[in-house]
Amino acid sequence: MLSEVKSKHILSRYGIKFAEEQEVRTVREAIIAAENIGYPVAIKLCADAISHKTERGLVRLNIRDATEAEAASVALLGATEPSDGVTSLLVAKMETGRRELIMMRDATEAEAASVALLGATEPGDGATSLLVAKMETGRRELIVGLVRDEQFGPFVMLGLGGVFAEIMSDTVFAPTPLDMTTATALIDRLENQNFLDEFRGDQAIDRNQLAQILVSLSVAESQEPSIQSIDINPLIARSDGSLVAVDALIEIRDAKSEVSNTPNKPFLSEAHFNALFAPRGVVIVGASTHPGKFGFVSLHNILTNGYIGKVFATHLERATVLDIECHESVDDLPEDSVDLAFICTPASTNLDILRACARKKIKAVYVTSAGYADSGEDGLKAQVELGALATELNILLIGPNGQGLVSTPQRLCAQIVGPYPPAGSISLVSQSGNFVSSFMNYSRQSGVGIARAVSAGNATQVGVPDFFDYFAGDSNTKVALAYLEGITDGRLLAKSMHDFSRLKPLVIVKGGSTSGGARAAASHTGALASDNRIFDGVCSSSGAIRISDVERAFDVAATFATQPLPKGNNTILLTTVGGWGVVTSDVIVDEGVLNLMQLPKSLKTAISELLPDRWSKNNPVDCAGGETRETVAEVMKLIASNQDVDAIIFLGLGIQSNQARMMREGKYFPDFELERIVKYHERQDEMYANVAAELSLAMKKPILVATELGVADPNNPGVLAVQNTGRLCYASGQRAARALSSVYKYAKWRGVAK
Repeated sequence: MLSEVKSKHILSRYGIKFAEEQEVRTVREAIIAAENIGYPVAIKLCADAISHKTERGLVRLNIRDATEAEAASVALLGATEPSDGVTSLLVAKMETGRRELIMMRDATEAEAASVALLGATEPGDGATSLLVAKMETGRRELIVGLVRDEQFGPFVMLGLGGVFAEIMSDTVFAPTPLDMTTATALIDRLENQNFLDEFRGDQAIDRNQLAQILVSLSVAESQEPSIQSIDINPLIARSDGSLVAVDALIEIRDAKSEVSNTPNKPFLSEAHFNALFAPRGVVIVGASTHPGKFGFVSLHNILTNGYIGKVFATHLERATVLDIECHESVDDLPEDSVDLAFICTPASTNLDILRACARKKIKAVYVTSAGYADSGEDGLKAQVELGALATELNILLIGPNGQGLVSTPQRLCAQIVGPYPPAGSISLVSQSGNFVSSFMNYSRQSGVGIARAVSAGNATQVGVPDFFDYFAGDSNTKVALAYLEGITDGRLLAKSMHDFSRLKPLVIVKGGSTSGGARAAASHTGALASDNRIFDGVCSSSGAIRISDVERAFDVAATFATQPLPKGNNTILLTTVGGWGVVTSDVIVDEGVLNLMQLPKSLKTAISELLPDRWSKNNPVDCAGGETRETVAEVMKLIASNQDVDAIIFLGLGIQSNQARMMREGKYFPDFELERIVKYHERQDEMYANVAAELSLAMKKPILVATELGVADPNNPGVLAVQNTGRLCYASGQRAARALSSVYKYAKWRGVAK
């Protein structure tokens, strides 16, 4: 750890402005420095090995005259040991935030303070000096810094400083390099944005100056490879909004070249992945007559779901399984007929099977077998050997220990678990096979379909980043949805995420996001750089949408798959019942992403001509019973055609069909004209769903339809009508709003939305 003086000297070269200060080595020099700077001042003890001076009692603040300065300096310098090395003082302009100050009002107090400071040093602290600094005032403090993450590399950090760092825990990270645009985006990610605004008579913090400081840290990192971390805390906001740095520390590392920890991979062409997802033929290696074994289930799933290619199987006794006459081995397969081998055999047999696949020119292999890295050290060695052989044979190997894959354009369900989803444009990849199944279950329930799905298993040869690369060029994929846990090469993952997001939306759920790795007190960069916050920074900079739960993640992916990107965040809620609009409005206001816009006067006038006078005349647009007439669809058209409106959330679908269901199930149906009114109610809901889809396509605006009946009664005619348009019927207005806000964030990152 460099001393404060050395740290500030380095950072000053990159444009970081610090409070006026001076380093001294004698009491007399300290007094002269304090007088030259102007009281009040602070005096600090400095040395390379002294890092957390405040916590160790090595700082004296608010020294107001020469007597106090002399006393503090005497105290600091008079109590050092010979082993402390060269002794000196640093005199600096006093910068104060909201912290409690130590008041020294005479020479006796100053002397005692200085003695206490130097007396608190340890023999291992190294050369010491005193720093005398001019006092500055400000009510708000920030912390900025830089840290190197083992997986993802260097990150610039910004957070609320001083006591706010521990109380609010509001910190954000962004990978280097930063420019003014990305630095400004980092500032915008702070949760407590009002902290930067006008405050008790103080002007708003100068965001441009703050962005320049963040960029300076990025430049320092790029030009000083020996820097491990930087702490600038506090960065004080003066009353005029300008910023001044008070304290800074730099940690040095061995400036060795950083190498990727990803092993050399084979050149895997598009043809390899086409063999996986669009094979001309598939062979189940290790087919079984037992309906509970993988070799039976996988063959059954392929045949049952109507795979359009050729299907083969192997069985040592050449049994017939599900009407498929099995070959004894892969070597017996017809020439040039199989692209994908789905292996369900014990791990001990798989090396020989790979060699046989190479002889048959099979380009892709999926290994379901366990007993590899999942079973200990010997299994890990076997897994490495398996991957190395696949690379040598120029075979794409997925797994081992995976659950399989789905490719709906080929009606291929090559997996050892259900379900098989409807066809669509979402592509899934997961480090956990169970999450592939979870996402496909949501697909079946909602009707929003899947293009590709794959469980990466132990990923001995290829992993999640490789699938991102393939999905980016896959015409059947419109959006990717991924579940991550372990990360073996953060830089490779970050690059693949960024490259994909430039072309298509990427939604990520990450498990295991703990705050491990803290190395210091909560007010220092190293501790604030938790795994979770670092990954948030990776996602924000790469354009990926990170979601914390699986259900919402599917909502977001389904929105990307079925709705146009918004051109802005102006959103109108159209509802047939007021309460739904209120709670959905609360979500929008709380998240602060979408704008619950005011109704333009012309739009309000036009709506008033269609609805009863009791309608809300505001946003949300509460139709107040207008759903009993044909006017709801007309109101939706008016709103969608307004050029200021970027998106609509429609609430209230299915109410009429819900009443119709009760009439159908009642003992009076179809008499008393119930059949006529039931059909009318159902037609109304179907019309709302169809109009929403047609307007969305015509106006190129997202129009989301939400009702709890999407889950509570999926056979409701309104819900079915939404699904028939190929769109998601959201389970609530809140879920629709949260999904739309994520979609808007991506559209803004892409530069599509303002």
